[in-house]
Amino acid sequence: DCRSMLSTVDDDDPLWTEIRKEAARDAEAEPMLSSFLYASVLVHSSVESVISFVLANRLAEASMLSTKLKEVFDEVLASDANLREALRCDLLAVKDRDPACTSYVHALLYFKGFHALQAHKISHTLWCRGQKVMAIALQSRMSEEFGVDIHPGASIGKGVLLDHGQGIVIGETAVVGDRVSIMQGVTLGGTGKDAGDRHPKVRHGCLIGAHAAILGNIEIGHSSLVAAGSLVLKDVGKRTMVAGSPAKVVGVTSSEPSRSMIHEIKSEVRGKFCKDWEDAVQQETQREKAMRDNPTMDWTI
Repeated sequence: DCRSMLSTVDDDDPLWTEIRKEAARDAEAEPMLSSFLYASVLVHSSVESVISFVLANRLAEASMLSTKLKEVFDEVLASDANLREALRCDLLAVKDRDPACTSYVHALLYFKGFHALQAHKISHTLWCRGQKVMAIALQSRMSEEFGVDIHPGASIGKGVLLDHGQGIVIGETAVVGDRVSIMQGVTLGGTGKDAGDRHPKVRHGCLIGAHAAILGNIEIGHSSLVAAGSLVLKDVGKRTMVAGSPAKVVGVTSSEPSRSMIHEIKSEVRGKFCKDWEDAVQQETQREKAMRDNPTMDWTI
């Protein structure tokens, strides 16, 4: 329960206590990094202070000094208990769902998907306060540093995993619910150039596969799975798996796929999907042959 991890007092914060133990073990195991681990973790008094320090140093540039950025980040985190809870939930999600993450301190210090998500949530808070210039400046630096471009207006819930992070794009009016996992290269984008509510709504428990594109003001129902490489242009119902370009329903999910991280179809629908896929390929092959045989015919749809 993330709510049990809100305190910033060492004795009352089990997550922070564990992070300090992990950092101390790493410093002992790798003396060359002991100064780095001391400055980045052991000298601090809370998880919030560590993430502020890490983000400030990663996002700093000549016009935005790390000391000034840390002051901004510290103030935002101190003022918002929900943001502090989300930080812990997101950190727990990385450790729970990514087998490459062997400790909390590794995610906290080295995982850029996690860094990008926390930087976005700070910029989103600034955006909602009306500090839009600062929020946009942070978005620009996030895109340059992490390869992740999330508009500060986008709303993202708790317990979210951006796995790898590279190439993720999320638009201004997008909404991502709690306990969602998003793989690298995913786009939650709009269509056309009209303003207003124009981006996807991904409900809780969803898993979005690598390089999937979900476009327009559409809804991905809770506990659904969008397969890697899919192009989604229409609403997806709850507990549904879609795949392909354009995406079609190919199966169902029995729980929250974001937690299991399993990208597969249940056995009872796998055969039907393979047959449907084979039929679609045959139809496209026949259409291409007909186009070659009748080049003067108008084949536009």
